[in-house]
Amino acid sequence: MPLTDTAIRKTKPEQKPLKLRDGGGLYLILRPDGARWWRLDYRRPVSGKRNTLSLGTYPDTGLAEARAERDRARKQLAAGIDPGEHRKAEQSAGVERAGNSFEVISREWLAVKAHGWTDSHHAKQKVRLEAHVFPWIGKKPIAEVGVSDLRPILTRMVERSHHEQAHRVMAAISSVFKYAVATERADRNPAADLGAALPSRRKRSFPTITYPKEIGGLLRAMDRYRGEPATSAALKLAPMTFVRPGELRGARWAEFDLDHPDGARWVIPANRRKLPRADKEDPNTEPHVVPLAEQAVAILRDLQPLTGHREYVFPGVRDPKRCMSENTVNAALRNLGYDGDTIVGHGFRHMASTLLNELGFNPDAIERQLAHKGQGVRAIYNLAKHMPERKKMMQAWADYLDACKAMGIEARLDSKAA
Repeated sequence: MPLTDTAIRKTKPEQKPLKLRDGGGLYLILRPDGARWWRLDYRRPVSGKRNTLSLGTYPDTGLAEARAERDRARKQLAAGIDPGEHRKAEQSAGVERAGNSFEVISREWLAVKAHGWTDSHHAKQKVRLEAHVFPWIGKKPIAEVGVSDLRPILTRMVERSHHEQAHRVMAAISSVFKYAVATERADRNPAADLGAALPSRRKRSFPTITYPKEIGGLLRAMDRYRGEPATSAALKLAPMTFVRPGELRGARWAEFDLDHPDGARWVIPANRRKLPRADKEDPNTEPHVVPLAEQAVAILRDLQPLTGHREYVFPGVRDPKRCMSENTVNAALRNLGYDGDTIVGHGFRHMASTLLNELGFNPDAIERQLAHKGQGVRAIYNLAKHMPERKKMMQAWADYLDACKAMGIEARLDSKAA
């Protein structure tokens, strides 16, 4: 006689398990502890051997639900399909789908690439994926992700005018797909089809000042700065040395030799330069040498009694055991009335590059002093350090800045005489 919900609820547990049969191989096992388990007995299509399939527990799986599962299994048997084996295949496919989700593959790609990337670059790529991609397609099997899934991700950024970010996110997605194709988890890279749908990248140029009269005004404003002495020194050294902002704020006293017989210098080790991780860790990678003009040496000597006993030349205000924050110089410039649209810390490099070229200095010496990696065949064969030229150039550049500051008008240098 078929089961009813009333009969199931009224039946009390006994010392041994009870079988409450419903028909068609379906029954409910009532255990002594009160648990109720649905089971389905059937015979395998090929071997004819008896097998049992679990269909859940009562009341989580109700009577009607258990019957529907039984009927589904009987249809499979009629088609020659073993319900037990079919369930195993479904479970296996589910595990495989989860294991091949876009997020899982992406994190695997990040782990593979981490060995060749700097920590900061790895962190940026990770944040891009976590913030802009995973919430929408992270759990989807990567082989099922298509253009229609990716386009809305990029469109959201474009609508907020984050064009550069959209291109960077698309590049990260594309790299993940290339990795998935290489490891045979995907057949193609749908991100490759989206390039034409994105607005062109806006060429970014750091704000800077290149008119000598305006440079003079900026330098005079720096002299009036009344903030922390270390910040004031960093402000004055930024245009004079034109190193990268991260190299400046992270400067350590151990890197400076103010009494070197060939002239004062600042030697920035490879692990602090803007280089791939492999080059940073390679003991054969050369440091970047910054010849120091007399004016730069004077600034450092004035600062030495204040911070020379610490590791960092420009220690942080809140934690002097760490270097100043990355926003300190830009914040100081804003306090002087120069917002981010006028000039930023990185802009001093553009200032020096533009004017040194206009003043007729050797372009190779300029590029070498900027620590730029050259391009093409010329860069491969041009390994000269141009150190004598660079020493003269750095002193001439400091003198030029002084001339701008003192005169407030266009200053001129004879670079060859310098």
